Amino acid sequence: MGKVFSGHGISFNNGGRVIVLFLLYLLALWEFYTMGITGLALICSIPIIFFAFVIALRWPMMVFWVTFVANYFVMYLNKMHWMPAAVPVSAVVEVCEIICIVVALCLHDRVKFHRLNNLMLVLLLVWCFFCCLEMFNDTCGLGFNFKAWYSGARLMAFQLLYALIVCILYIDSPQRLNRYLKVWAVLCIISVVYCFKQVEFGFNYTELAWLNNVGYSTHRVNGILRYWSTFNDAASFGCCMAASAAMFFSIGVFSRKWSDRIFFILTGVLCVWGFFQSGTRTAVVAFAAGVMTFVILSKSVKMALPTVIFGGFFFAILVFTNIGQGNHQIRRMRSAFKKNDASMGVREYNKAQLAKYLHEAPWGLGIGMDYDNVPPFNKYTIASRIPPDSEYVFIWVHTGKIGITVFTILQVLIFAGGCWIVLFRLRNKTLRGIGAGFCSAFMTIQLAAYVNQILMQFPNCLMFYGCMAVCYTLPFIEKDYEAYEEQCRQLEAAKREEKERKKRESRV
Repeated sequence: MGKVFSGHGISFNNGGRVIVLFLLYLLALWEFYTMGITGLALICSIPIIFFAFVIALRWPMMVFWVTFVANYFVMYLNKMHWMPAAVPVSAVVEVCEIICIVVALCLHDRVKFHRLNNLMLVLLLVWCFFCCLEMFNDTCGLGFNFKAWYSGARLMAFQLLYALIVCILYIDSPQRLNRYLKVWAVLCIISVVYCFKQVEFGFNYTELAWLNNVGYSTHRVNGILRYWSTFNDAASFGCCMAASAAMFFSIGVFSRKWSDRIFFILTGVLCVWGFFQSGTRTAVVAFAAGVMTFVILSKSVKMALPTVIFGGFFFAILVFTNIGQGNHQIRRMRSAFKKNDASMGVREYNKAQLAKYLHEAPWGLGIGMDYDNVPPFNKYTIASRIPPDSEYVFIWVHTGKIGITVFTILQVLIFAGGCWIVLFRLRNKTLRGIGAGFCSAFMTIQLAAYVNQILMQFPNCLMFYGCMAVCYTLPFIEKDYEAYEEQCRQLEAAKREEKERKKRESRV
């Protein structure tokens, strides 16, 4: 049994050892999937990490697209229980973003790092610095808890910085910008199609189990079923679709290429259908604000007049009439304008209760100080257990009136900086439409975050802070974009001429 096969150089005994080692390796991977990061799993994952890093250096854009797509579907994979147990969902995207940054550093001679020098980076660094100061916040009197702070700071601050760095470094040319927009559109279409599947064909077993347990009180409202597609919940789905719709309408209207114009406007229409199926009332108002943003940035009276007239007519129907009241989605959207709505009353009551506790906590409870970390006997236990309902309320609870003031000012400045670029630094019409679309999406998601806790959820953070970061880089690629557009026009003209030539030849 110990003899060596001629021409092979491996014995039965060695072959048996290889099989045993391979089985142990598979066992370690299974341990990682079921138990999370352990010593054995970490050691056995080193070859995979090394191999992935080599591929990343060879095809760096592949890492970015994997990150972008993984960010979009990570919550769906987690909800379907297809993610490794005991591994935080956020860690998957965070690791991908860090790999993107490391790869960019390794390829520093090919990466345009100077484009990071902009207002948005400075503002996000200020926010990250403030969140680092919150590390020493001991309002609850529980001492220093680095693990809780870091878990919260990753989502509240650091992922915003990662999104900016990754998108600026990798979306650095007209071709990549165009591909970025189309990949985003395809992902939205996939979500809308999946929502259509839920509406027409029902839920799978896992989705139905979640709906009847965790999501019963929030996704079955007054007999109205709210759909969430590939997202974590209906609010996140609806708000993301509303922001994406505002963006794609702007990009489509300003696009000079007819195929792109049809594609993006059609994507915007599908996104509007999607946020109506979510039953998220905030999405209607936020979408309207996003549309008005791109109308103002367009500086076009011809576009502003019909948009204002049509939008005013639509909202007048929702607010002052009962047209379409037989449709359950329209009924729920209309309830957004009712001051005596029960859901809004609960939100206001929760805010009033939180205000009583936060009056003595100007720095908030502390980042990471939630119901898992605040013991029952603590003074701020109730405040840590009251549902924040809104991203801005969540930030207020954990960083106090000081933190929410800083955060709000920074978001306004980020938005204003993007608008300034679109209004005064871009001359290319198509690029202005893209920039206006990014600002519209950012406005929509921020307004939605004022009412719903969706801003830091996946996939919204990387998508909307990332697109705003790209807006700050548009002046750098404007000259190349004009050349790219001219090349596309020449290619289309050549195709038309070739088509006409074949027609003429076929008639002879």
